[in-house]
Amino acid sequence: MTTQLPVSTNVVWHHATVTRVQREAQNGHRGAILWFTGLSGSGKSTLAHAVEAMLHHRGCRTFVLDGDNVRHGLCKDLGFSAQDRQENIRRIGETAKIFMEAGIIVLTAFISPYCADRQRVRGIVQPGDFIEIYCNTPIEICESRDVKGFYKKARAGQLAEFTGITSPYEAPENCELTVHTGTTNLDVCVQQVIDKMTQHGIIASEDSIRKRSKRA
Repeated sequence: MTTQLPVSTNVVWHHATVTRVQREAQNGHRGAILWFTGLSGSGKSTLAHAVEAMLHHRGCRTFVLDGDNVRHGLCKDLGFSAQDRQENIRRIGETAKIFMEAGIIVLTAFISPYCADRQRVRGIVQPGDFIEIYCNTPIEICESRDVKGFYKKARAGQLAEFTGITSPYEAPENCELTVHTGTTNLDVCVQQVIDKMTQHGIIASEDSIRKRSKRA
């Protein structure tokens, strides 16, 4: 599955004058990558945007990279073969890293079906910067949410390389958080993500924020 990509030559890394630490201090939180993965219809985008809304309300600097949106521009030249999926995730990972180094909390909502591809993204950032969130929803529920009709087409043999039907999905084995987005209330799932971010020191706890406000 792994494809050897060309390596740029005659390039030198330019170090920024304003550092990531300085940006994070200005933002009041750490930059991080929240990587939502799961089957089509598992609730990745819904959860990612709901978490972003909560973070935005708290004054955090955020951005959601969504699978369909990215394929309209950055990855519009890619299909859905194993090789193209690998390149799609590689590009997203590098883009997410840039956002993170700008001190932003970037939330990515992609099926990202292969463990190796997700692990590769994890490997380009420091430990603690990549939070993998598995939206664990039974395929039956995903199919019941099939507003685009993709599962129906895949079952009928009209759609090749569709994850979960004609193409595999490799569930995370050691992700930071599993959320049961098929059976758990959205608000509860959002709070689970917020709690995990607090545990990892990405954002301050609500208690800490309240204490700072009182001292101010």
